[in-house]
Amino acid sequence: MPALKKIALTITSAALLSGFVLSPAAAADKDTSDDKQPKPPSTMSSLGGEQLGKAGTQVNLGPGAPVLPKKLSGRSWIVADAESGDVLAAHNSHWRLPPASTLKMLFADTVLPALQPTTLAHKVTENELSGVGEGSSLVGIKEDHTYTVHDLWLGVFLRSGNDAVHVLSEMYGGVQKTVDAMQAHAEELQALDTVVVSPDGYDAPRQVSSAYDLTLIARSGLQKKDFREYAATASADFPGEKKKGKKRESFEISNTNRLITGDIGVDPYQGIAGVKNGYTTHAGNTFTGVAERNGKVLLVTVMNPSAEESHAVYKEAAHLLDWGFAASGKVTPVGQLVPPRSLDTGTGIGGKGATPAAGAVQGPGGKAEATHASASNGSSGVGTALAIIGGLLVVLAAAVFLVNRRWPMAGRTRGTETDATETDATETDATAAGTKDAEDTGTAQHTGKAGKSAEDTGKAGKDVEDTGKDVKGDPEGAGATASAAPTDKS
Repeated sequence: MPALKKIALTITSAALLSGFVLSPAAAADKDTSDDKQPKPPSTMSSLGGEQLGKAGTQVNLGPGAPVLPKKLSGRSWIVADAESGDVLAAHNSHWRLPPASTLKMLFADTVLPALQPTTLAHKVTENELSGVGEGSSLVGIKEDHTYTVHDLWLGVFLRSGNDAVHVLSEMYGGVQKTVDAMQAHAEELQALDTVVVSPDGYDAPRQVSSAYDLTLIARSGLQKKDFREYAATASADFPGEKKKGKKRESFEISNTNRLITGDIGVDPYQGIAGVKNGYTTHAGNTFTGVAERNGKVLLVTVMNPSAEESHAVYKEAAHLLDWGFAASGKVTPVGQLVPPRSLDTGTGIGGKGATPAAGAVQGPGGKAEATHASASNGSSGVGTALAIIGGLLVVLAAAVFLVNRRWPMAGRTRGTETDATETDATETDATAAGTKDAEDTGTAQHTGKAGKSAEDTGKAGKDVEDTGKDVKGDPEGAGATASAAPTDKS
């Protein structure tokens, strides 16, 4: 018996010892799972406040303030008060990352004012579409067809169409001129993390932005009436193919921003009013949004969440907005959204690293239907999308950068703003059904006359942009075509 006991004890000890030896290894494997994720740089710009230059999550909770949402997986994110400019919380907000189609906000903020009126009509040439990247999201523009500027902006905002971006860029003076103007405008806005290489956000070497910069850019764009209304449009009619002897048809396009239109697993967000989503191979899913609740207007940006769940970028943005509305007045800001240089009185908050990263004719009008996102008791709402009034940007004595707002009258018409479908290759929805649902759930609103002569590029454009499967389920990134080249699905 003693011998048997000795053998038993030996076996038991060996088993226990192997457990102790193997357990740390297993634990180490689990603990190092996050090591596969890229780390933020050791030094980042602190423009807007010293805390914003620090790596990791920055928040100053006060009494009664709710804790931040759990399981936020974005490499970078920020939530800020659109009016006061207070940054309520941030996570690596100055980390320079590929922006995908959220860069189209800068494109629109730069180019929109120059291409007026939006009833201006333009006949598209083959050369204007030749530079569109392989795998891009498209609205379906066709050569030798005519489109109004309004039609093209609908294609940019709703379907995130890189084809529409390239045509508008040529109308502006060429792609390179557009890129240069976007870079200059970014520097004027003090979006100094941003380097522009392509006007549409298509993956390109050195092209980067940051959650902080994208939020500044959105805030600037929302000063413009056209920008606000396009960004808030859920669906619109887009000119179709012109066939000889027949009336030109149109087809419906829907916004790929799932916080406006909703999709399986994600509801339209109460109070949402835009702005832009994106997806590319290198950028992952990106999103900037603006929402209003009880008189408070918040901006949120989330870049490249690592969560595997469907629509993670929208869900995390919605959680941050919920937190921001609940935390308003209960947290000490971790920084500020700085005003543009031309409005900077010198009393704003600066910081280290605040240096820059290195043929149309007037056409006849025509009607186009568009619906706008709205905020209501539920997920869609009373009235129409929040409008932040353009031209009323002011700097008070305290150098507070304000964005004023109002609710537009339901049924209000507007000239040439038929509705822009945004299907940036990165923002296209995962499924055709999702695209259908992406059509606005809010109160329908006529956008007024859009260029009748703007001939649509064909029905293929409807699904071209956002019908692809988005990475990690994000409905932003399904490009018109699948390709080995970087896909731009925003």
